[in-house]
Amino acid sequence: MRAVLATGPGQLTVTSVPDPTPGPGEVVVAVRSCGICGTDLHLLAGDLGTDRFPLVPGHEPWGEVVDAGASGYRAGDLVAVDPSLHCGACDPCRRGQGNMCQRWAAIGATRDGAWAQYAAVPAANLHLLEPGFPFEVAPLAEPVACAERGLRRLNPHPDQPAIVYGAGTMGLIMAILLDTRGVGPVTLVEVNPARRALAARLTAADVRAPEDAAELKAPWVVEATGNPAAFEQALASVARAGTLLVFGVARPEATAAVSPYRLYADELTIVGSMAILHSFPAAVDTLRRHAARLAPLVTDRFGLGEAEAALALVRSGETIKTVLTPEEPT
Repeated sequence: MRAVLATGPGQLTVTSVPDPTPGPGEVVVAVRSCGICGTDLHLLAGDLGTDRFPLVPGHEPWGEVVDAGASGYRAGDLVAVDPSLHCGACDPCRRGQGNMCQRWAAIGATRDGAWAQYAAVPAANLHLLEPGFPFEVAPLAEPVACAERGLRRLNPHPDQPAIVYGAGTMGLIMAILLDTRGVGPVTLVEVNPARRALAARLTAADVRAPEDAAELKAPWVVEATGNPAAFEQALASVARAGTLLVFGVARPEATAAVSPYRLYADELTIVGSMAILHSFPAAVDTLRRHAARLAPLVTDRFGLGEAEAALALVRSGETIKTVLTPEEPT
């Protein structure tokens, strides 16, 4: 099969690799599409600390089951794939905190993923997309599952204002989901003018540049950029007794200034949200119910042979959700 293969940091090629064979408890999925996200850029740069090369990246796939093995699925079933691989045996896993797994692994990060025609994945990680599901939003299943996890951590109250920093894919998803839950008004803060224009068209949020949001305060604030400067402004915008959700993926060595006194005096809460935990079923349901609002976030599609161009577009910030769509399997 054809696949995008990362052989080392910054080293990418499109080549032929052996078709995957399912291990125990696994199925083979013919990939319909697989998204590209900021985490992939970190992985391809080799700065996540968990990278394994050579590797077929891709952790946001959906597709068609072609080899169901003894899984209970059937060939032809359409499924979204949770990339999380939890060991189930370490202390965090036993406490139900699999996203904190001490042997953390993920499809497309520590084992071959879905920038390919086919992918072998655990059957337990599949989520059936029933007939009638709006497949135009299927590429968003994994990021929406991350957002659902983040909203559980934030636990915002309806009819109260919220601020989201960053109008990338995750910030836009967060702004839309907050609105669907009755939280608002929602303000979206973004440094990139092109992204501000997109955000104004695709969300109901009040979209502002950072300099126009300096005096804003809200009880619910989401930092979705991973940028330390944005984190500092986001923290400054949390109202007294409010909560900041740290949702963007920063570089491991990044730091930011925090006032311990303000945390104490204003009784602020800061929470993080790491990946997916028991939130994929909610994501599939959210996509089904709010497809019309979320579908426009899938803005660009490329074939596997255009992977470098797709990655360049993602790095430019001039896209929302870019996906790789493999050629039809033969």
